[in-house]
Amino acid sequence: MERSARTRFGALGAVLAVLLATLLGACSDGSEGSPEESPTTAAGPVLAVKIDNAPPARPQTGLNAADVVYAEQVEAGLSRLMALYATRLPNSVGPVRSARESDLELLAQFPNPTLVFSGAQSKLLPLIDAAPLRPVTPRDAPAGAFVRDRERSAPYNLYVRPPRVQDETAGAKALERAGFRTGQPPGGGEPVAERTVRFPSARFTFTWSAQQKRWGIAIDGSRAVEPDGTAVTAATVVIQRVEVKESQFQDFRGSNSPLTVTVGSGGAEMLRDGRAYPGEWKRTSVRGGTTFTTRDGDPLNIADGPVWVMLVAR
Repeated sequence: MERSARTRFGALGAVLAVLLATLLGACSDGSEGSPEESPTTAAGPVLAVKIDNAPPARPQTGLNAADVVYAEQVEAGLSRLMALYATRLPNSVGPVRSARESDLELLAQFPNPTLVFSGAQSKLLPLIDAAPLRPVTPRDAPAGAFVRDRERSAPYNLYVRPPRVQDETAGAKALERAGFRTGQPPGGGEPVAERTVRFPSARFTFTWSAQQKRWGIAIDGSRAVEPDGTAVTAATVVIQRVEVKESQFQDFRGSNSPLTVTVGSGGAEMLRDGRAYPGEWKRTSVRGGTTFTTRDGDPLNIADGPVWVMLVAR
């Protein structure tokens, strides 16, 4: 996205900033390289990176280093990922792709996060500028933060180097307000070996490995791996049933961009330790965090390790 577009909408962005701040305060109803850890201290913001999930974008880099990976619906029923890094910063993440309106509401539950993305349509840029986050794109990133993989074709070849974007991590505590608190599972639960989650034009299959104590992940029928062949896995999978409606924005083909609503409440299911736990989620305000509980109100704690959250339509 051209930086000139951001300048062109600067005045509108300033107005929207005031409006958005008011709404946030009032709303109460609610690649290259392996993902090696870089030495950091726990004092910075959560780092979120938008990652393509179209077949030409695979295998992606840096998913196993993420603390949380969200899967959300985009145009034509496809899916896109947003990886959150709170405890470590991998050397490379990507392919990096564009932001959506849904990202702004989802990230508002974290204090001043960094959002890394390749760009956005011009009408969305003022909302991004007004949101309580730090946007980072190739146009305004620090030197050397983005690189192109010459072995891939655009737009599936843009990667970010997180240690060039920020020096510090947020720490695990930053994830707790979004519902990701480690601890013992609740009682009960149903043994499950495999669970498939479907988007209109995408599907994710999670298969439990008792030996690895992880869920193996397949996307559209193919095993998800890092570029070096390492399997992408999750310790916990959260299936969060949300409202998905039309947003005010469209892509360049004229297709409407879905808006995933993550403020409110609804059904949920947590997969961990080879069992499935039905439950509920609740988030009462834009700046508030999300809670995940059983139907009896007991907390749904996550296991140690990566969490994948499927934001699927009810």
